[in-house]
Amino acid sequence: MIVKARIEHQKDFLFMEEIPDKYVPDHRLSEKSITIKDAPVGIKNYQLSTNGLFLVHSEMKFDGPARILTEVEGEAITCQFIFSNKNGSGAAGKQSAKYGRSRHNIRYIPSAKEAYDVKPDVEFVYFLIVLSKDYYLHLVDLYSPLHEQFVQEMEKGISTSFAEHDLFMTPEMRRSIEAIITCRQDGELKRLFTDARITELIMYQLEQFSQHIQGGRESLLDRDIPKLEEAREILERDYIDPPTHKQLSKMILLNEFKLRTGFKKYFGSTIYDFVTRLRMEEAKRLILEEGKNMYEVGVNVGFKHQASFTNAFKKYYGILPSDVRL
Repeated sequence: MIVKARIEHQKDFLFMEEIPDKYVPDHRLSEKSITIKDAPVGIKNYQLSTNGLFLVHSEMKFDGPARILTEVEGEAITCQFIFSNKNGSGAAGKQSAKYGRSRHNIRYIPSAKEAYDVKPDVEFVYFLIVLSKDYYLHLVDLYSPLHEQFVQEMEKGISTSFAEHDLFMTPEMRRSIEAIITCRQDGELKRLFTDARITELIMYQLEQFSQHIQGGRESLLDRDIPKLEEAREILERDYIDPPTHKQLSKMILLNEFKLRTGFKKYFGSTIYDFVTRLRMEEAKRLILEEGKNMYEVGVNVGFKHQASFTNAFKKYYGILPSDVRL
């Protein structure tokens, strides 16, 4: 399998990799970083490859219009994540969130050439995983009902996507991607870590696809997305004492119904579950890294009563907070 991409009218490739199709359990990883600065394009790439797998994390800034040309020779399954931020302000005059309007999909591509037009003054963060068919077969159960349609098209050699329209990226997906590109392990440990995180990332994608199929097509409006991103930023900042739904809706100028339903569709989590996750992750950090006692931890993450914190922690992690250090 060969995957490559370049900017139209430029000689340098963004990437060009020949990847063995066969999945090998004890494969070795190859890494490289590439920087391209040639007006109107500025690109910084991190690439990782091995048997049956190619991964690229690309930060791109376009000062003028451009076209990206991509080509795949051979059968490939791609997990594509696009983060974008058009220069400007979001809701209530705030700068729009760095990862606003972020979307993802899983596609089967049987040897294809494609071109993508890119608008100027847009910053893209692009994360792409390309898997051989053999590699993908080692990660997922193709006989599950969720894969039925996808596999049928794949067996016919027809290019297809899991979702007709790209879905919104969840915070869990973002964290998995961040973990992959910031991993400081090397050798065997990095291989194990990368395989685990890629499997985790695909699991999050399939989980959302399943919810999408059951819940019907998304009904979010583009104009609501910056407001939902602003809501996320407020909750991440004030999760210890978060605003009520009514207060939050007034802060972002979006009605309560759209806030609740839109937040779940866009981030794949209810507001309550999102705040709970933030509290529990911080609680675990305070216990492990700062050695605080259970009362201090509970107060620091917004619980007025020790029993409430203990119950919430056990429900989230399955163990008591005092058992984390064991």
